[in-house]
Amino acid sequence: MNGVNDPPLFIKDIKPGLKNLNVVFIVLEIGRVTKTKDGHEVRSCKVADKTGSITISVWDEIGGLIQPGDIIRLTRGYASMWKGCLTLYTGRGGELQKIGEFCMVYSEVPNFSEPNPDYRGQQNKGAHSEQKNNSMNSNMGTGTFGPVGNGIQPGPESRGYQFSYAGRSNGRGPINPQLPGTANNQTVMTTIRKSSKPKQSEL
Repeated sequence: MNGVNDPPLFIKDIKPGLKNLNVVFIVLEIGRVTKTKDGHEVRSCKVADKTGSITISVWDEIGGLIQPGDIIRLTRGYASMWKGCLTLYTGRGGELQKIGEFCMVYSEVPNFSEPNPDYRGQQNKGAHSEQKNNSMNSNMGTGTFGPVGNGIQPGPESRGYQFSYAGRSNGRGPINPQLPGTANNQTVMTTIRKSSKPKQSEL
């Protein structure tokens, strides 16, 4: 539906079954880690834009990189129902790229991941069967992380990074090692691709 070069889709326009989604959002909350039978870590994160909030499911190391306040661009994502709730996922070959911190207008309501009887017939289509749904606190109201402006204002203290959901780990060690000679104020771009065969991280 939404090509890689298309403008981002608003959260309010996400429907179950949509694929190849490009969405820009701010991370509000990170749910607790749950482990699957296979030993994979799954986190449900509450994210929002100016039109509302939704839950995104992130697997393994990627979930450990995401922090509240991060502004992220999701490319090639998809939406599906999980336990009656609309959930956003990183698709095959999809990427999550941090593009800023804190400075984005957002609204927590409506929460599009709250159970919706209109979507009952689409339960669990395309979702990972071993994933657990973490309940998240639903705060009412709207808010802004940082100053209001163009919506994204990364400052000099902001560290940009790009990471793509790599699927399940190959168990060969960390996917985002600190590079020798990089200082805290340097921008580090890390890409991890999700594919049927895990690839090495590229920097």
